[in-house]
Amino acid sequence: MKKLPDIKKSFSEWYQEVIYQAELADQSPVRGSIVIRPYGYAIWEHIRDILDKKIKATGHQNASFPLLIPESFLKREAEHVEGFAPELAVVTHAGGKELEEPLVVRPTSETIIHYMFARWISSWRDLPLKINQWANVVRWEMRPRPFLRTTEFFWQEGHTAHETYQEAYDEAHMMLKEYVDLCHTYLAIPVIAGTKSEQEKFPGADKTLTFEGIMQDGKALQMGTSHLLSQNFARSFTMTFQDRNGNVAHPHLTSWGATTRLVGAVVMVHGDDKGLVLPPRIAPIQLVIIPIFKASESKDTVLQAARTIETMLVHAGVRVHLDLDDNKTPGAKFYHWELKGVPMRLEIGPRDVAQGVAMIADRLGLSKEAVATDAIVAHVLNKLETIQQAMFNRAQERMKSLMHTGHKLSEFGPQLHEHNGAYRTGWCQDKECEQLLKQYQASTRCLLDEKTVEQCFNCNKPSVTDVIVAKSY
Repeated sequence: MKKLPDIKKSFSEWYQEVIYQAELADQSPVRGSIVIRPYGYAIWEHIRDILDKKIKATGHQNASFPLLIPESFLKREAEHVEGFAPELAVVTHAGGKELEEPLVVRPTSETIIHYMFARWISSWRDLPLKINQWANVVRWEMRPRPFLRTTEFFWQEGHTAHETYQEAYDEAHMMLKEYVDLCHTYLAIPVIAGTKSEQEKFPGADKTLTFEGIMQDGKALQMGTSHLLSQNFARSFTMTFQDRNGNVAHPHLTSWGATTRLVGAVVMVHGDDKGLVLPPRIAPIQLVIIPIFKASESKDTVLQAARTIETMLVHAGVRVHLDLDDNKTPGAKFYHWELKGVPMRLEIGPRDVAQGVAMIADRLGLSKEAVATDAIVAHVLNKLETIQQAMFNRAQERMKSLMHTGHKLSEFGPQLHEHNGAYRTGWCQDKECEQLLKQYQASTRCLLDEKTVEQCFNCNKPSVTDVIVAKSY
């Protein structure tokens, strides 16, 4: 296995290499698509299961909708189809015949779900309608990158219909908060939450809320979005209901989603020159046990002690792997599991067994110490929480170092172009000023509620609100 590239000198190359070497994914024969290997999928499963509980706890139900969508459905919402047109995969033939109407492989499911909503909603008593689906979608990606941008990816997409604008507004903001909590509490990734500009918002939406992470190389990553669609799509699909006064009204709609991109974010925010560093709460393996012995006569004793510890930890709810590979040296095993980002490692040899202890180290390098066998469970449970918090704190400090305040694009633009980083600045919200960011390969990432910079980053007009400006993935 070749050495990983230097993370500080070649972050992009490091990312690609660690994805494959740590066995998160592999290349597929279909351009732009990846095979997610068991270890990578296990990370996604933990994220998915946590988020699924959050979604259900906030009153949503899971459902499943078709992969293929009539092309005419997308054309009903002009802004929507225009925004997705370059990314669509279209089926024109099936069953040996040309189809009467082409079918689009879903890039997102607003249209097919809203078609069904129109059939299910007739009265205010049918509202709110709160649906989520876990699915794969296809967007024909020109510049693919594993987990971050792929032609096919997995996600959840929530879709809701409400009686009033305020209810839809509250829904969109509630789900944004749930996403932020997912990132902070489970992924140990600090994020910036705000609103997308008119140019950057979801096609057809009234408003798009976003949560953005700043990766180690200073580029921003849109981690997920929550859209206030309001009544645009409801009108397009003749979605009406009888309100409390007996009048015909259109429901107010939202949609929101997060994808396997979150796996890529975990890799980029926490990784180091040794490989992955996984937050304990989403790590497929939280602790690996490595038995160490030289003489065959000590093997049974060491393995018995290792299995006893494994049983104790499993009963305590710890995800444990006992490495019994006889073809690798202990040093090779250390390297392997560090590459895969396992939060904790327990080593045990004949001398440790005799002393009633085991050596326990953590992936962050915070400590390596001998722990008495009867204290191992308590030590590991406490240490996993310590690692989780330490990872968030470390990521937060790193993000702060990559955040800057900028006043004029002419001053901070060259620095941004050369060294990346995110800049908080003022903006008049004219799209002409926003377009100038492209010359530095940057864009507005999100608008903030507070105003700390008085003038626009380009013109001399007063700033309407602060905005985060950065390059992005």
